Formats: sequence, structure tokens, C-alpha cells
Amino acid sequence: METEAKSIRVQIDSDPRLAAAVGGAARYLADSAGIEGDAVTQLQKAVIAACREAFEYLTEDHPHLVVTLTRLSDRIEVEVAHEGKNPPAIGLDTIVKSASQDGASGGGLLSGVDRIQYEAQSEVTKTRLTKYIRQGIPSR
Repeated sequence: METEAKSIRVQIDSDPRLAAAVGGAARYLADSAGIEGDAVTQLQKAVIAACREAFEYLTEDHPHLVVTLTRLSDRIEVEVAHEGKNPPAIGLDTIVKSASQDGASGGGLLSGVDRIQYEAQSEVTKTRLTKYIRQGIPSR
């Protein structure tokens, strides 16, 4: 079992193609962690959606997102950060919508992550998506 964290940090502009690239990096980390099947695709979709939603909060003064993807021994964390006095990258309306889709069809926007955390420090707002790696248990 690995004990050393592996991280990828990128700064991106408001471009859906760049969000897709970040999603691809999340997919790579999930594949290398042994996560299988639909769980990999769902994580990728959740990361892309978080980036795209955060694009709405970028301004002329703060035109970039900083995304850090980290693979730890028991989880993958994706942190989406942007500067300015704005809400987190994923708003409450997205969480509520995803929860209602999960109940109705079993696969909402955030079904690819196990935990969502928000943090605001000074003028930097962060949303952290966490996918736990279940050792020896197939991913959902």
C-alpha cells in the first residue's frame, strides 16, 4: 500500500475543454487506484461539473481556477479553488438537484463522490470532492 501522496495541480481558464482535461486526470488517478467500472466515469463527471460550475464565479480580476488532484492511500481528493468573495464551486442548488436525481434514477451529478467539503480562507474559496478507495471491495 502506498503511503506517499501523489498530486497534480493545474491552473485553468474558463474553458470546458480544460474542465474535461481535469476530469481526465481524475479518471487517471481513479484507474491507477484500482477503482473500477462506472465509479470511474461518475468521478470524472463530478469533477468536470465542479469545474464548469466554478467557471461562473470567475471574474476579470480573478480569471483562473486552481485544481489540485491528490491520490492518497485511501482516497482521491479533488480541490477546486478560486479567488474572490464568491460561493464554493458547487452550490447548494446543485447538491439538492443531485440528491433528488440520486433518489429518482440512482445517478445524480455528484454520485461519483463520497464527500463534499467547502472552505473559505480570506478571499479563496475551495470545494473539495473526495472519493474513498475501498481496498478489496469493488467500487460502487
